[in-house]
Amino acid sequence: MLETDYKFGEVHTLATQIENGTDRVQFKNLFGNDNGEVSLLAFKAGQKLDQHIAPAEVMVTVLEGEIVFTMIDRPLTLTAGQFLLMGADVPHSVEAKADSKVMLTKIKP
Repeated sequence: MLETDYKFGEVHTLATQIENGTDRVQFKNLFGNDNGEVSLLAFKAGQKLDQHIAPAEVMVTVLEGEIVFTMIDRPLTLTAGQFLLMGADVPHSVEAKADSKVMLTKIKP
């Protein structure tokens, strides 16, 4: 069953759906079900997500700002308009080099 606070057919501006927080990275789930989800993350410059593993295949899309996405000890810099794909169960971390907004698309294998 799809979980969302949005209605099909409505138009929204993606980056305005989440605001940067001052004390921690902000998360907002746009929609999801048992197969995956689409979420937004908002970072203030310098905020980090420590290394972790996602049990899903992931598409990371930078909407605003600049992040360093480290995957298997390989740092990759992404800026607004860029994306990367990552397989399931890959160790990774994120650091915002500027105030940033990111969309995550997760699909379970």
